[in-house]
Amino acid sequence: MSADPTGRALTLLSLLQTHRFWRCAELAERLDVTERTVRRDLDRLRELGYPVAATSGRYGGYRLESGAHMPPLMVDDDEAVALAVGLRLAAVAAIDGMEETSLRALTKIESLLPHRLRRRVAALHSSVTSVPSPTGQDLVDPDLLSALAAACRDHELARFDYRPGEGIDTRRLVEPHRLVTAGRRWYLLAWDRDRDDWRTFRLDRLARPWATSGRFTPREIPGGDAAAYVARAIGSIPRERVATLTLGAELDDLTDVLRWVDHGVVETTTGATVIQIRGEDHGRLAMTVARIALTTSVRVIEPADLAYAVKRLGAHLTPASTMTATTSVDR
Repeated sequence: MSADPTGRALTLLSLLQTHRFWRCAELAERLDVTERTVRRDLDRLRELGYPVAATSGRYGGYRLESGAHMPPLMVDDDEAVALAVGLRLAAVAAIDGMEETSLRALTKIESLLPHRLRRRVAALHSSVTSVPSPTGQDLVDPDLLSALAAACRDHELARFDYRPGEGIDTRRLVEPHRLVTAGRRWYLLAWDRDRDDWRTFRLDRLARPWATSGRFTPREIPGGDAAAYVARAIGSIPRERVATLTLGAELDDLTDVLRWVDHGVVETTTGATVIQIRGEDHGRLAMTVARIALTTSVRVIEPADLAYAVKRLGAHLTPASTMTATTSVDR
């Protein structure tokens, strides 16, 4: 590397871009040159307009001052691959609009890279594909994500509307601590003021969050690990019962109702959608079927005992108009 001053200077600039404090000996070791050569290269960067600050003394060193103007892009081979992989993962992060934004950013990065790195990143881009979510019911609004992240950072109380799996809307006042991803789902770990306990909230079931301007003192997360706590919380809810349903509507028309249902799409056809739903027991599954039936027709394919339970439920439900007419006759 020492035989190529230009390449060495670019590598030096790339190291300084981290905005960490570098001792001269560290830079010399990274670049495989003498400390005198490092100081000469730093002077060259200053001549080009890069504000490199120096601290003298035994423990002196160098850093790039904040706000320094950077060239379009300075990454090495491994950093280029890391960017490509990171943006590819962001494309399937279940954040509304993120796929298009991430791929657009990846295209811009490719155009700024040298030809050698551009080919490497483009090969990764063109050769890797992701399995998309079958529906958009679990997508998280990026504005909602940003608002909750800010509340976690600033230790600010937050209110929001929340609809758990049972489908009963509630208003929550919480102390937000951490955002956690698990697969394609996002969770908020927070201390619930009304329930006086820790709670995990699925962000795709959360709506209209707003900060209250009230502050709170952060609490110690049980076990000290937010991710582990959320993993235990969501894993402690057994959903071993599975049912297959045929719904009399197309997938795009079912977004609102399926948003609150733990399900997977099996098949979509013109005018119909086949899904599998999961629940703790047949009672919960039957209630889920009833809720879906408020939006569209439902036929239970399996299991047979759930189909029978739903049939009995339907037989016991009587329209109000029928009850009124029957009552009039009795009188």
